[in-house]
Parts: sequence; structure tokens; C-alpha cells
Amino acid sequence: MRHALRVALGIAAAGWLAAAGARAQTPADTGYTLIRTGRLFDAEAGTFVSGRDVLVHNQRIDSVAVGLRAPAGARVIDLRRYTVLPGLIDAHVHLMYRESPNGTLTSEGVSTVVSEGTPLRALHGAARARTFLTAGITTVRELGNSGRFGDVAVRIAINDGSVDGPRLLVSGPALSPEGGQFSGLRIEHRNIVEEEYRIVRGPADAVQAVREAVAYGANVVKIYAEATPSPVSLSVEEMRAIVEEARRLGRPVAAHATGDAAAWRAVQAGVTSVEHGYDIADSTLAMMAQRGVYLVPTDRDSAMVVRLVTLMGNEMGPAQISRYLEQYQRSRLRRAIAAGVPIAAGSDMYVDYGLPQGEAARRTLLAYGDAGVPPAQVLQMATVSAARLLGRESLIGVIKPRAFADIIAVDGDPGTDLRALERVRFVMKAGTVYVGRP
Repeated sequence: MRHALRVALGIAAAGWLAAAGARAQTPADTGYTLIRTGRLFDAEAGTFVSGRDVLVHNQRIDSVAVGLRAPAGARVIDLRRYTVLPGLIDAHVHLMYRESPNGTLTSEGVSTVVSEGTPLRALHGAARARTFLTAGITTVRELGNSGRFGDVAVRIAINDGSVDGPRLLVSGPALSPEGGQFSGLRIEHRNIVEEEYRIVRGPADAVQAVREAVAYGANVVKIYAEATPSPVSLSVEEMRAIVEEARRLGRPVAAHATGDAAAWRAVQAGVTSVEHGYDIADSTLAMMAQRGVYLVPTDRDSAMVVRLVTLMGNEMGPAQISRYLEQYQRSRLRRAIAAGVPIAAGSDMYVDYGLPQGEAARRTLLAYGDAGVPPAQVLQMATVSAARLLGRESLIGVIKPRAFADIIAVDGDPGTDLRALERVRFVMKAGTVYVGRP
């Protein structure tokens, strides 16, 4: 009797879930769509081309050519007055953590774990995810600070159409040394830390931690080569064990490292990418270039730094701000590019700047431009280069046949002025229009 009831309830639940999926927030477009473009960014070449038409069908790009004919019954979208680009990619986000400008990782992180909890964080994360999509960012990589796999829940909800959001690649709880980033907690409260981080205790446990992450849905393994502001860090042996097991299971490894020593150890261990790298030596950059290790520079443009200083009530003046940006962001980025380090765009936009999170995150591209990187190269960092880091080259970050139809249009010419990216007029993800829907 109980078994029959379980079966009946299971069938009913499956029917309800299927119905819920059918009532997607924005219904998926599966028919033919012909997009006529004026200027189109060829991300692989880093150039703009004119007069191309893009035919989309069933989530993918069918063809790109001059003078395409619309198939019978196709929807035609005219974007010839805009600049058309592949959907942008943000390789470092935290949808489920928001921090006050005057907060700390310990105080606000503990409060988030204890007072908000994973279910509510997932709901908040889903709402923030939509702000990335409307900002023209169609794929993001969520790197921890999301509770006990709350990021997996949001990814599932986006994939089944329950909520609108970008394509989401997730790490689950980041692998960390003892204490995580919650510096100053008493040992009797270590359970709070373990709600946010997967604590690694030796190389053997590091292997188990990777298996847990992958088993419960991680697309990527996130590690803390250092756990600033805490003084502890993972050893090279622990990180190497993580990398080897992740590689065996087909997962890349992203390493949080703000300082040079942590970055050097992470690269020695074989990680796929170094996140942040604010204080990184030329010798470490050279090793990254030699081994093909990506840098994800989570930088801020001057306007955002001024905004943050104002919100904090800080009296830091323009000259001080300029020196800070040059020392920890701009110089490092130019040195990395000169060394031949592959770069992928990532925002790490978890502080509340009083803006929609996706809009604030997009301004990271302006920070790269402020460092002197040519606009076309910045666009590549946020498209084709980021797609390679994510292991999705030829599928995202490009507008070409068989790629997912992730297409945006902006008013203006981002090839000469990156601020055109702030004027998004059209967003399509996997063939479905979310902004500028006819």
C-alpha cells in the first residue's frame, strides 16, 4: 500500500514538475528566427564585419552569411541600427552573497549563513541572475559563497525555465583551508564555516572533497589557495591532489589567490585559472603563460571605486584612487597581457553598490579599458577567451554555425567606446529573446 502510494505521488510530482517547466517564465523559442545585423563582432578574429544575417533555429545558430532568406514562417528581427555581439560571459560571480560596503566577509558571511540560509539565498540569487541576463551577460560562472549547493538549485531552475537567467556554471561550496574566510570565529562555531566552505584536511580529504563537489552538481572546482583575511592556506600537495582528481573527473580548477605566493603555489599545483591576482609577480605571470593558466582579473573602473568610497564614507581622494588602481589592477593587467597570459573577464561583484548586480558587473569591462586594453581585446576577454576558460569554445562567446544562439545588440560602437555596452537593446540566449522581444 505504501509503495503504491509512493509511486502515485511520484507520478503526480513528475506531472506537476513537467507542467511547471511548460509554464516557463519566458517561453522558449524553437522556430526559425532571422536576425539582420548592421555591424557584427567576430569574436574569434577580434574584428567587426558588416551586412551579416544570422539564422537561428532550435537554440542554435544555423548559419551566418550575407543576404540570407527567411524560411517560411520565420520571425525576422531587424538589428541593423545596432552593433551585434555574442552574449557576454562573466567568469567570476557570486549570485548568492551580497555584502554592505562597510561590511566584512566574517560579519556579513556569518549573518548570511545563519540568518538567510541556503533556500532564501537561492531565491535571491535567482533574482540577481536575471539582472545579468538583462545586462547582456548570457553565461556566468558561480564560484562559491552559495551555501550548501544553492547554486546548483538556481542552475536547475534556470535550465528548466522556472526563472529567467544566464547560463550558469557552478562550483558548489569552495574547497578551503581550516576556517574558510570567516576569520576570528571561535572553534565551537566551526559548523557555521562548514555551511559555506568545504574544509580540506590533507591530500586524501582533498580528493574526497572534489568527489563530493562533482557528485552534487559542480561544473568547476573552486579552491582557496589562500583564505584572506584568514592567515591559513592550502598546501601545494593538497591543491595538487585536488587538481589531479578534478582532471580525472573532467572538471577545471579555479584558484582564489590575491597575493603572489598563493598564486605561485596554485600554478605549481596545476590549476586552470587564478582568480584576482592583484599582487602578482612577473615571474608568476611568466609561469602562467608557459602553462596556459588563465588570469581572471576582477577589477573595478574608477567610477565604481569612487562610488564605493562615497558609500563607505571614506575620504580617499582622486590621486589616492588613481594610485591604487594603477598598482593593484591596471599595471598587473598590462603585465599579464604583455607576458602572454590568457585573460577571461570576471567581475566578483558581491559588494552592494546600489546598482543591479548584473549592471555593476558589466562595468568590469570598462575597468579593463581604463587599463589601456583596446576595446576589441576587452570584448574578446568577455566572449571567446572566457568561453575557452569555461571549456565551451565553439558553443558560446561566438556567433557562428552550431554555437548556441546567445546574441546581444547595443546602441553605439563598443569597438571605439566600451560604454556602448551600457546601452543593451536586445538579448537572446539559446534562441529565446529576453530583452527587445518583438
